[in-house]
Formats: sequence, C-alpha cells, structure tokens
Amino acid sequence: MAKALSYDLRERVIAAIDAGLSCRQAAERFGVSASSAIRWRARQQGTGTAAARPQGGDRRSGRIEAHAAAIMGWVAETPDITLMELQAKLAARGVGVGIGTLWRFFDRHRITLKKRPRTRRSRTGPTS
Repeated sequence: MAKALSYDLRERVIAAIDAGLSCRQAAERFGVSASSAIRWRARQQGTGTAAARPQGGDRRSGRIEAHAAAIMGWVAETPDITLMELQAKLAARGVGVGIGTLWRFFDRHRITLKKRPRTRRSRTGPTS
C-alpha cells in the first residue's frame, strides 16, 4: 500500500491555495497530483484538518465479534464442529458470514483444532 504524503506538504499546498493559487497550480508548484491537492483542500474544509486518514486495518471484524460468545459456546459444546456448520448456525440467527471470516475469527483468537492425531516419532532417525 502506498505511504501517505507528509502532513507538512499537505499544509504547504493548502496554504498556497489559500494564498490565491488554484489547486492545480499549487499541485504543480509542489510536485503533487492535482487530484491530491483537490482532495486535501476538500478534507481541510470538511473536517478542519488535512491529515491523512488511517490506512489498512480491519474495519469489519466487529460484525462477527458481536457473536463471539455464541461461537465459543458452540465450539465448547462440539469441539470438532466445522466452519460450514458454524456458518449454518450463524445463518439461522440471521448473520451471513463467509468461511474465510470464520477462519480469521479463530485465527485472531488463536483457536486451532487438529482433527488427526500427530504421527508417532520415527524410531530409526529424525525426519525432515
């Protein structure tokens, strides 16, 4: 993901626009794109700051985290429950989630389940 341009540069571009330059002229003067200067100016007018918004991160896990207690209860009740079965149980409650969403939920909570026992160690020598 691209890195946000510095707050100082944003402030200088906006100051030039406030001093009378057009957004396109200020952008050319400071070596940024015209669309960036236009967006920074609009953000400055709308929110009072031209600071970059946070990038990345998870913005949607709150939907499934709201049902964490129910999911954990189902897993405690049936330890070998599959993701598809959990998906069906959530769908019955009116919550539509994908298998990947459930997988990430368990990964976030560090819950794993190996359905097959580990193979015994080799008696003849280490294996790679």
